[in-house]
Amino acid sequence: MKNIVQISLDFTSLPRALETARIAVRAGVDWLEAGTPLILSEGMNSIRSLRAEFPDVPIVADLKAMDGGWLEATMSAKAGATHVVVMERAHPETIKAMVQAAKDSGVKVMGDNLAAEDRVAAARRLEDLGCDYVVHHIGYDERRGLAAMGKPYPSPLDQLREVVAAVKAPVQAVGGLSVEQAITTLEFGARLVVLGAPLIAYDATKPIPRSLEEELRLVCGRIHGYPS
Repeated sequence: MKNIVQISLDFTSLPRALETARIAVRAGVDWLEAGTPLILSEGMNSIRSLRAEFPDVPIVADLKAMDGGWLEATMSAKAGATHVVVMERAHPETIKAMVQAAKDSGVKVMGDNLAAEDRVAAARRLEDLGCDYVVHHIGYDERRGLAAMGKPYPSPLDQLREVVAAVKAPVQAVGGLSVEQAITTLEFGARLVVLGAPLIAYDATKPIPRSLEEELRLVCGRIHGYPS
């Protein structure tokens, strides 16, 4: 598969998310992610609004589903999502229900290994249960908590090669990576690069800097040009 650039719209404001999405799509971003904060703040309307403005762009609904897999996948698909996210820590029946609902609705499932004791084994389990993609994820609270105690925290790069080798499904790595580190995930075998806070974090009370589109365009060019 070709290298994919996904941007995380982790905003609580729908207008801000849409404004950033417009810039991202113009710059060459392939997938838009309705981030968890956006879905919590704006509900399914966030996905519907993205779909209305970007009818041909894949949209990831980062639900982080832990229960009610069938309903969440079905609702997201009806709203316009093309991909939904389920957690590996969920009960197997939740994952299986989400996978079946996604198949019935024509969308794909991304399985997230956040907080798993063995993230490599978790990736295998997600694939075995039918997930189409694997998200190798180190959570924000885990990183923040360890840092507050003065302890080192893991990076998504630490076991990325092992996760990629363990599954046939395409892998993305997220969680505290800088833009340069996110691009580096391609060297570890990932094929979906997620751009998040390090690039798009700016003061939400101020206008989006003009440089954002130029920066995104350069990053997309590097990722799309990397041998797949």
